[in-house]
Amino acid sequence: MKARILSAAPVVEKIKKDLEQRCLQLKKRGITPSMSVVLVGDNPASLSYIRNKKIICEEVGAKFSLEQLPSSISEQEFLGHIERLNQDPQIHGIIIQLPISESLKKLNLPDLVKVSKDIDGFHGKNTQALYLGSTNLKLLLPCTPKGVVHLLNFYGVEIAGKNIVVLGRSLIVGKPLSMLLTNLNATVTLAHSKTQNLRDLTKNADIVIAAIGHAHILDETFFNPAKKTVVIDVGMNTLEGKLVGDVNRAQVESCVEAISPVPGGVGPMTVVSLIENLITATENQFKG
Repeated sequence: MKARILSAAPVVEKIKKDLEQRCLQLKKRGITPSMSVVLVGDNPASLSYIRNKKIICEEVGAKFSLEQLPSSISEQEFLGHIERLNQDPQIHGIIIQLPISESLKKLNLPDLVKVSKDIDGFHGKNTQALYLGSTNLKLLLPCTPKGVVHLLNFYGVEIAGKNIVVLGRSLIVGKPLSMLLTNLNATVTLAHSKTQNLRDLTKNADIVIAAIGHAHILDETFFNPAKKTVVIDVGMNTLEGKLVGDVNRAQVESCVEAISPVPGGVGPMTVVSLIENLITATENQFKG
């Protein structure tokens, strides 16, 4: 029996309808949520990601703008652009699209964006909420962890009390996701490239979340069919010209309960969670 496919499409549509209504309420007060993406250079993959953000942003009724800066931009000029956006009352959310040029990599990017406009959820004060135990998905939390939880909730996958293995310890996905799931009362193991006996962990997990960034690194040998594991594949890798996940779905889907596809799974959830953060940030800036 093949696994249930946890597609993002119906979840995204549900969240978008809610965001449209929230956006409409803001517009009735004369406020149109507006986000600005800062891109350094012209990386084709970055431009593709930005297009996806623009589409959903405009579909819910918000405004989108792109600030495309030359890769030769000086640190001082770059900081000036960010500060101008921070001070612009017409811009409610800002993201700095990665990757950036080598000359800017020494900057502390997460804290450059004003905390109230940090819709990526990477500012120290926003991520601190996770360490303080928050479970509020309406906070400005990192978008991929928030998207994963939305996906699990929509499909009725229980989190509380479950044994969850998160593969990957990045600051964008693995670490904040492990904290969010812990706050939701899961027992979380954060595994990584140095973890020993990884198969022993995944075979005993109720939920496995793969965010390693290595094409098809997980095959059927990582799973125990009797556990009826739910697999969330965060990986976005290119293999033979195709977008694939960290999980070899063709080999795995006969021995797990459910699996998110790549493409069409966590990717769209990340984007819609970003737009959710934009609407929330706007609401927060105009409270009272």
